[in-house]
Amino acid sequence: MRRDSRLSRMLHVLIHMAEHDEPLTSEAVAGFMSTNPVVARRTMAGLRDAGFLTSKKGHGGGWALAVPLEKITLLDVYRALGDPAVFAFGPTGEPADCLVEQAIDERLEATMEEARALLLGRFAEITLADINADFEEKLKDSPWTSKPEFCG
Repeated sequence: MRRDSRLSRMLHVLIHMAEHDEPLTSEAVAGFMSTNPVVARRTMAGLRDAGFLTSKKGHGGGWALAVPLEKITLLDVYRALGDPAVFAFGPTGEPADCLVEQAIDERLEATMEEARALLLGRFAEITLADINADFEEKLKDSPWTSKPEFCG
């Protein structure tokens, strides 16, 4: 199963957005997400609908943060992306006739739901400002003399 990297890519975009006074075009966001502008717009729309981004069409338009990084949690971004699957493994999802498989599926399902709840609870505690602070700390110890414009 392919790994879903939308959350990390979107967090990357949002942290960079905080550094810019002007809106970012869908083309800029797409290049940075390694996708096309249509997919970028669709992905960003969930964050706009949740109230975290604004968008403006036309010349000089684009995407911008609607709230400060302190007001956005990892859970907010995760939910705006449509609650993607957390795990790439688990029960088949089809009813099992075999009692062994039923026992396995029930135990896996319960354990994975418990792990998902713990993970999402932790996501609710971490803001994008926390991640930005981690970046600022890394920048101090790096050979970079200024913040990168964009890195993909």
